[in-house]
Amino acid sequence: MLNPISDQTVVNPTGTLPDYGVDAAALPTSLWVDYDDAEQSSVVIPSSLWIVGIVVALPEELATLTNHKPVQGECFAINDNIKVVYSGAGPVNAERCAEFLIHESVNCLISWGCAAALSPDLKPGDVVLPKQVYSCDQQILATDQVWLKQIESVLSGKMPISTGNLAESNRIVASSSHKLSIHKQTGAVALDMESAAVLKAALAAKLPCLIIRTIADPVDMDLPQAVLHSLNSQGNIELSKLFRFLLTHPWQIPALIKLGLHFNLARKSLKKIAQSLGDIINFNTVTHE
Repeated sequence: MLNPISDQTVVNPTGTLPDYGVDAAALPTSLWVDYDDAEQSSVVIPSSLWIVGIVVALPEELATLTNHKPVQGECFAINDNIKVVYSGAGPVNAERCAEFLIHESVNCLISWGCAAALSPDLKPGDVVLPKQVYSCDQQILATDQVWLKQIESVLSGKMPISTGNLAESNRIVASSSHKLSIHKQTGAVALDMESAAVLKAALAAKLPCLIIRTIADPVDMDLPQAVLHSLNSQGNIELSKLFRFLLTHPWQIPALIKLGLHFNLARKSLKKIAQSLGDIINFNTVTHE
């Protein structure tokens, strides 16, 4: 068993919710630093030698790849070519686990999971394969364009796909108005908390990186207060907190059910993509030297 983070690690020792929000929304796009795609060059690695590292934040997202139930921080192989690490929520956990996978000699990285829609055009279950990520520290980070074309060709016609840009978040964005504001200011179509950190680690190691996200909450949906109240310091829902909150706020139940249905659509799309993982990683051209 590989453990970049032990299950005793306290990522947020204060016990309060991490700061999971989007500071980039307040930044003018002119301040962002762009990575030049022209600097990328092509080298060839036989696909049979590829080891792909996948970073997954939540247990429910992990279940779309495997039945194994690891502790947070555990890294394990699901076959000869794929290693998966359950990072926990947020950029700090994602970066730490991505760097561990690189230390374990993976050849490329994937950020896998769900995202919040920022664009009104995206619906629950839609797939987002971003060309670029807008980070909270004013960078524009490019995913591997050759690999992106590969996955587009594999998934084309199977499900709705957007290659629009992704925004980084460092706290949960709960309100529809906030999501619309981020979309207006950045042009990003979706938002998550981990992908920028994974992509930064890959770029620093000169490894290709792909982001595979499916939409859970649409832009016109406010997250139920029941969810926000029930999150622990790792970004996971504690059922005991949720049930206690619902006892005193039963009117939250319909919105919670609606969110659950959306999340199931997102997980269904991830499972469908997982069935094509062999084809997604079976190519020879890597665009980093």
